[in-house]
Amino acid sequence: MEIADRRIATVHFTLHDGQGQTLVSTHGHAPLVYMHGTGSIMPGLEQALAGKSPGDSFRVTIAPEQGFGPRHDALVQTLPRDRLQVASPPAVGAKLSAQTARGPLEVVVTAVDEGHVTVDGNHPLAGRTVDALVEVVDVRLATPEEQQFGLA
Repeated sequence: MEIADRRIATVHFTLHDGQGQTLVSTHGHAPLVYMHGTGSIMPGLEQALAGKSPGDSFRVTIAPEQGFGPRHDALVQTLPRDRLQVASPPAVGAKLSAQTARGPLEVVVTAVDEGHVTVDGNHPLAGRTVDALVEVVDVRLATPEEQQFGLA
């Protein structure tokens, strides 16, 4: 059976950056299980998986626009430390929740000095082209419940 809209696909993948560094991998962990055609995975990967069958393995290069999106400079802000409502002093790498006009946004602290904290709301891989090594493990029809409610 081939991967097509509203079918459940199970895949293993490894993402690499432009220098060949492994960014994330499902190998050694549970594979990715998703409903094809619902936009639940990055568009470039979903497009590349269409028509593939169990046992297929391939490599695809995914541009930022079809992957984790472009980087937005407006999502990087330097704020006075006293504006942060956190229980402990912020540290580089800490994840915080920020309130925006569009709702909550997870941001990462990228710099801290005596009076200011710089946070970045971009996805860590935004603006980066990634290479995906993909192996299709299984493809099946979605159950009526999955068709109606999605995957649990």
